[in-house]
Amino acid sequence: MDPLIAPDKARAVADMFGRVAPRYDLMNDVMTLGLHRYWRHLAARAAALGLQGLGLDIGAGTGDLAQALARQPGIARVAAVDLVPGMVARGRDKARRRRSRAAPIAFALADGLRLPFRDGTFACAVSGFTLRNVADLPACLAELRRVLVRGGRTVHLELTPVAGRRLPERLFLAYFHHVVPRLGQVLAGNRSAYTYLPRSVLAFPNAEGLAEMLRQSGYVGVGYRLLAGGTTAIHWGTKG
Repeated sequence: MDPLIAPDKARAVADMFGRVAPRYDLMNDVMTLGLHRYWRHLAARAAALGLQGLGLDIGAGTGDLAQALARQPGIARVAAVDLVPGMVARGRDKARRRRSRAAPIAFALADGLRLPFRDGTFACAVSGFTLRNVADLPACLAELRRVLVRGGRTVHLELTPVAGRRLPERLFLAYFHHVVPRLGQVLAGNRSAYTYLPRSVLAFPNAEGLAEMLRQSGYVGVGYRLLAGGTTAIHWGTKG
């Protein structure tokens, strides 16, 4: 079943990511030529800048963004949550193998729409390529706002739709819609998951649209930075 039209999107997406978990990191490196690691560093730095306390990563996958956040000054501990048991297990294993002096990371199974944390728990909250997979985006943004302290910041790294008017955009769309699914078949043994990926981006708000959703959810100081020729964006907002 197509996760975009499944009656239970959360379960469909979780099942799909569970199947690709063993090759998830490899596919991220290949698809982005390793750039996703730098983008996650930028997102983590933007989230923690000038803040102190606990950090949260939702849809944490295997924990790359959580680890980047744990390395930021002022972050005492990071909670990394995901719906997929296989992702959580791999994230825990990667965290155990770290040799840095970063803050500790606690991995747990949890839904970004129903976070098991008290109001005002976290200084910052992040996500990496997660928001387009949630079943109710406004509810997710509201839930993140609930668990942030006043003055806390949320930062989201996301793919963003492009119009395809310029040559670089047309080349990216050809790569994204035709090459990436083939890579998914060869490297991850799952073409459907990497066909869903570009389709999910087409159904997602553009950068300004997502910024407006953050504003409507009550965040202030909302902004974004476009990366990779406008195909990726770092979004941020503060709980006023």
